[in-house]
Amino acid sequence: MNWFSVNWHAVFVPNISVLELVIRGSLVYLALCSVLRLLPSRQLGTLGITDLLVVVLFAEAAQNAMASNYTSITEGGILVGTVIFWSYFLNWLGYKFPTFQRFLNPPPLLLIKNGKTIERHLQQELITEDELKSKLRQQGVEFLTEVKLAYMEADGSISIITSESKNN
Repeated sequence: MNWFSVNWHAVFVPNISVLELVIRGSLVYLALCSVLRLLPSRQLGTLGITDLLVVVLFAEAAQNAMASNYTSITEGGILVGTVIFWSYFLNWLGYKFPTFQRFLNPPPLLLIKNGKTIERHLQQELITEDELKSKLRQQGVEFLTEVKLAYMEADGSISIITSESKNN
């Protein structure tokens, strides 16, 4: 057994065509991006256990779909580069074309208006009233009647405009 010999060919030379790696990486990235965009922002800006599980399972499933059974550093680098390319390109598209940005990052969703919750929006995002009240308390709001407007932002956080907010 030779512990210090390295098979440089296996380390750097891809076993799969570069074009196939780029196509696989692109398709998996775009599919996962679409699926994750359509899932509700249930945890209000936090990463819950179910969200973490989805990410881990997606990563496991995507690894095989993207590269089949890659073994070289070059193949891993090509896949990482493909993912970085799509991430940058989609963000660039969103910057250049506001219509596309709405797909990447949804507009704020109104949850409370003049102290009253908008039930269908809470149901759409699978947010219970108790969870919403908890987030309000964390921001120093004790009662729903104090809230003029509350929005769930694209990142899952909640922004609040209270009835006592000053108009400048």
